[in-house]
Amino acid sequence: MLAVPPGGAASHGRHGLSSGAKKTSKKCRPRRSKRGRRRRSKKSNRSDHKSQQPFLPPEAEEGNIEYKLKLVSPTQYRFEHLATQLKWRLQEGRGEAVYQIGVEDNGLLVGLSQADMEASIATLKKMADKVGADITVLREREVDYEPDASTRRIAEVLVRKVPDDQQFLDLRVAVLGNVDSGKSTLLGVLTQGELDNGRGRARLNLFRHLHEIQTGRTSSISFEILGFNSRGQVVDYSHSRSAEEICESSSKMITFMDLAGHHKYLKTTIFGLTSYCPDFAMLVVSANTGVAGTSREHLGLAMALKVPIFVVVSKVDVCSRGTVDKTLRQLERLLKQPGCNKVPLMVSNPDDAVAAAQQFAQSACITPILTVSSVSGESLELLKVFLNVLPPLSNSKEQEELMQQLTEFQVDEIYSVPEVGTVVGGTLYSGVCREGERLVVGPTDQGHFLRLRVASIQRNRSACRLLRAGQAATLALGNFDRSLLRKGMVMVSPKMKPTVCREFEAAIVLLFHAKTFRRGSQVTAHVGNVRQTAVVQSLYGKEELRTGERAVVGFRFIKHPEYLRTGAKLLFREGVTKGIGHVTRLLPADQNHRQNQNPY
Repeated sequence: MLAVPPGGAASHGRHGLSSGAKKTSKKCRPRRSKRGRRRRSKKSNRSDHKSQQPFLPPEAEEGNIEYKLKLVSPTQYRFEHLATQLKWRLQEGRGEAVYQIGVEDNGLLVGLSQADMEASIATLKKMADKVGADITVLREREVDYEPDASTRRIAEVLVRKVPDDQQFLDLRVAVLGNVDSGKSTLLGVLTQGELDNGRGRARLNLFRHLHEIQTGRTSSISFEILGFNSRGQVVDYSHSRSAEEICESSSKMITFMDLAGHHKYLKTTIFGLTSYCPDFAMLVVSANTGVAGTSREHLGLAMALKVPIFVVVSKVDVCSRGTVDKTLRQLERLLKQPGCNKVPLMVSNPDDAVAAAQQFAQSACITPILTVSSVSGESLELLKVFLNVLPPLSNSKEQEELMQQLTEFQVDEIYSVPEVGTVVGGTLYSGVCREGERLVVGPTDQGHFLRLRVASIQRNRSACRLLRAGQAATLALGNFDRSLLRKGMVMVSPKMKPTVCREFEAAIVLLFHAKTFRRGSQVTAHVGNVRQTAVVQSLYGKEELRTGERAVVGFRFIKHPEYLRTGAKLLFREGVTKGIGHVTRLLPADQNHRQNQNPY
């Protein structure tokens, strides 16, 4: 989408979005060889610009990116029109917009003189003030539109709304990687604002159980938040005393889900990926051990669930540069393999971080790679720049459509809180949820739904009156009997008349199986927040399946019925057996059961 800074390791990215991943990978190989060395030997960076075609992709009508040739001394009527346009772009980006100044609508990089650039940015600042937003200049660079003319520049400016009524932009990032790769320590350093001492001090605040502190290994899912204000500055626990203060000061919130790295806790990691609907996945790889243990498995799971992945190589302070380079080469080989088909994008400076974040969200084949140290703090600022610029994958229109639907809340966690009562945590899949709203929860073991009332809502540990589709929160249910609840249930509007099923059909592909997959096989099925053992009832058109084969398969839950949606992603496993697919058909219980399943 965007022109990439000269001389950066990501200099192939500008063409990648308009020409496809194959063209991108072809472009990046020769630039690292003789041509790249010749360009670096030039006297100045301006020669690097001359060798590139000064184009961006044409401006899109929708989305949060706006091209402006210049914004110098607009009339009052023109200024009002520009402010309305900015409001639209902010709405499209759910509170964020990117302005490319010095660029024509067709993507031609014309550039501006220094005086015109300063005047344009001043006008953009006034526009932002009018709509309640702040601006941050992400980067400026020179272009040579006319070789004989004076130096001209283009600027890339981030506009972000000042938070109001807790409606900050919230992105969920699942943290994956092998055991002992430094996931929890990295999150502790990012969210607490203090470097680690080399012995794991930074991760102690993330652990939820005594055995995690004793072993240093995460076994449960924990959540940590990192905020950015409207000017792009970090808001963490070093500046704020509580999560509530971070929420109040932030325009953008990154919610990290620290998942388990040990193979023993794989089911917890899969549950986190399928149930909490992460926007992105951060794969943490230790520089001294490389891609080892569950790293490949976690990468495969994220790709199977179509979660965009970026890679952070940690612990670069404990090994030589040669070891780090060896790990990076191993990563590049893995990502370029036919099963992955990714284009690795090394991030080595702030310009690279800005370009990588925007290209990463635009193109599924781009995989940014950052190298950091939680002890020395090396390149941690680059990771923060990357996270600050990272745009949401869904636009406001998609969220509005989900909000128009009936309420559906997925129950992922259940707690008992003194003086509050039963509390459930999860994600609102569709609709809106308000304090005092009456919903039904189920299905129970008999397939029934039970009435309840939402007493209060908390989002990121602070009170909230209204929950919108796609947001995660905890709901207090008062004195509702906790024993009637379990993970995998849903809370829905009584108007929905939810149907439940014990049997369903799915189109699957068998990723791996040691022998053959046939009728009678038992697997653990993960569908959204549902996790239950299912038995294979039928294989349509085939007697058995082997690795790599596809089929439509009938499954039956062995314990109790569940609430499923047609089209939902399915991931199943049993030992080394793994498969993915999607639900194609629901087979409700018998007619008598259906008549009795909704006793509201």
